[in-house]
Amino acid sequence: MNEEKTHIIGDQEIKDSDLTPEQNMAKAHILSLREKINRLEFELNDLLPSLRYYESELLKSVKDKAEEVLGDEIKTVGES
Repeated sequence: MNEEKTHIIGDQEIKDSDLTPEQNMAKAHILSLREKINRLEFELNDLLPSLRYYESELLKSVKDKAEEVLGDEIKTVGES
């Protein structure tokens, strides 16, 4: 049995054979956009941990430097 190709658009199941050429073009754009969004979501999921790591390392470095500078200032004030 040869099943007709259908797509879920919104909450509707639409048969390819029911579409006009213009509607078919819109469907093609929808499918293409879905693929691009899925690919970008995958890339985001891949990149976000690296971003979080570098943010964390930078904040740690800034905090460590601030503590170092403040420690030097406290020593200098105490020596006077």
